[in-house]
Amino acid sequence: MLKRACDLLLSLLGLLLLAPFFVIIALAIKLDSRGPVLFRQQRVGRHGALFDIHKFRTMVADAPERGPPITVGDDARITRMGRFLRARRLDELPQLIDVIKGDMSLVGPRPELPRYVALYPAALRERVLAVRPGLTDPAALAYLDESALLARAADPEREYVEVLMPAKLQASADYAASASLGTDLRVLVRTLARLFGVGGKGQGSPRGR
Repeated sequence: MLKRACDLLLSLLGLLLLAPFFVIIALAIKLDSRGPVLFRQQRVGRHGALFDIHKFRTMVADAPERGPPITVGDDARITRMGRFLRARRLDELPQLIDVIKGDMSLVGPRPELPRYVALYPAALRERVLAVRPGLTDPAALAYLDESALLARAADPEREYVEVLMPAKLQASADYAASASLGTDLRVLVRTLARLFGVGGKGQGSPRGR
């Protein structure tokens, strides 16, 4: 209950403070390319429930028809504004809406696409899906350069499924097994530090648009 109360309070405060910034981003997205401001995609949430995640759109509107679900390196489908948002992980901010709705938490395993969750080992799947997915978690922080790593692979999706996903899944399962308000606060502080350029800058999530 305390975690949920903190999620609601901080998410509502964040949306209130960021509202003018959201308007600026929305206008920039519309001026940069055709299509909606927000991108919605089905992800797997707590106990396997499906929900629609929200992000600022960073790719061309017909990106799903023009390529694979994994976005690798300098993908031609990414818009100019999209590159700016992804480099700073600003495209993830609308997920505060998902936190308020109860589909997500501020801290928790990153929500995955159903096609990849189907590949999870049963034991790890149960542990990871026992908690709400989050905007950030230790695994997400450890693999901020995921897109660049996949870009160097001969088969990016195979590299993701066979190498990166198992490592991230184990890290997320370890988090879920020992999560507390204290650990969540430390993850949030580390995430904010990364967003503001302290300790290096990542490339963001490879699968969002």
